[in-house]
Amino acid sequence: MSLHDPLFADDRVDLDVLRQRAHNYRWAEVEEDVIPLTAADSDFPIAAEIREAMASYIASGYLSYGANHGLPSFRATVAETLARRRGIPCAPAAVFAANSAASAMFLVAKALLQPGDEVLIADPVDFLFERSVVAAGGVVRRFAINVDRGMTVDVDEVEALIGPRTRMIAICNPHNPLGRVWSREELAELAALALRHDLEILSDEVWSDVVFDGASMVSVAALSPEIAARTHTVYGFSKGYGLAGLRLGVVLCPSPAAADRLAEVSHADATAYGVSTLSQVAGAAALTRGGAWQRRFVAHLRAQRDLAVERLNAMPGVRCHAPEGTFVVFPEITGLGLDIDEAALAERIQREARVALVPGSPAFFGPGAAGHLRLSLATSRGLLNEALDRLEAWIRSERREPRAAAEITRPTRRRELVDAAPERPSPTAG
Repeated sequence: MSLHDPLFADDRVDLDVLRQRAHNYRWAEVEEDVIPLTAADSDFPIAAEIREAMASYIASGYLSYGANHGLPSFRATVAETLARRRGIPCAPAAVFAANSAASAMFLVAKALLQPGDEVLIADPVDFLFERSVVAAGGVVRRFAINVDRGMTVDVDEVEALIGPRTRMIAICNPHNPLGRVWSREELAELAALALRHDLEILSDEVWSDVVFDGASMVSVAALSPEIAARTHTVYGFSKGYGLAGLRLGVVLCPSPAAADRLAEVSHADATAYGVSTLSQVAGAAALTRGGAWQRRFVAHLRAQRDLAVERLNAMPGVRCHAPEGTFVVFPEITGLGLDIDEAALAERIQREARVALVPGSPAFFGPGAAGHLRLSLATSRGLLNEALDRLEAWIRSERREPRAAAEITRPTRRRELVDAAPERPSPTAG
């Protein structure tokens, strides 16, 4: 697919709409001249096939209550699709529809943990892991991801953390924010540890539709029936299909009884919890009809990744690896030599360079994220180039080095932002 795919061209980003609707640190929550590469949410319209499915469902005029565990048709579609794509053995009765993948993580923690139970989570990793465990009364024990050794995990070190109250190990695959896609061998080692110590497994696979060439997405629940029997797999539609606003997630449970337990702790059986039927219609359409759009989206993201990594590594004091999956990059910025923490640095960059980024602070990712910033790439080529121009100019100004990018200016506004920077060819565009 060409870099100039019309589905993801600069003019497909409607900033007027985004400034009204895109929240969570994004366009609706920053000043008009700021480019937000913050929350991992797409700037592009969703697939036409999904919109058509939603319109067809609404055309009848009925929006009735849905089933407590999720629409039977949605659960059947999820079970069939993820069995075929990921090899996860899951009957429709073991699928639970959740009000977002984030909500699903909280529910799994609540269903499995007792106060004081310990959960092993990575450092760094998305803040939702820690928050879901703490909300359930659990205790987090962090194992390191060694960035300098190929972003690997020492399983012996993980095992040394296990104590009498350890109840679960959590896996983020692909990993946010590092972009690692864990190999079958790595997952097998962690799963073997879970089997030895009778641990449950929470596998967050919300990013599993965004995997780039050279990496292979393996679901831990697909490794063996024994591992599947202790694994809750969380899947979502916000990353690969751009459906964040529909708040739709799903849990592939080890058994129908485990799905019933999620219904119990969520109070879905009392109708105090439930997922919009329209969202489930959209999710089913994404899985059955959104494949072509999704593949073109990933091709666009791959080109964005290659551009961002190349440009960030050319900036003085910045080091950035190429993620194998996700559409975020996580450059290390300790080489800038600034006596300031990540949160304060992100604030300065937003205030002075007019680019909003996510700081690699403990609040977002844990202590292991120190010295990093996170950038989302799910935008147009023009907006990404403009943001990188501003960032590079700001860095060079701080270091008093010659500027290789555009001078920092008060940026152009609204629609002009889309065309602010010329397109730059990517070495792997296609």
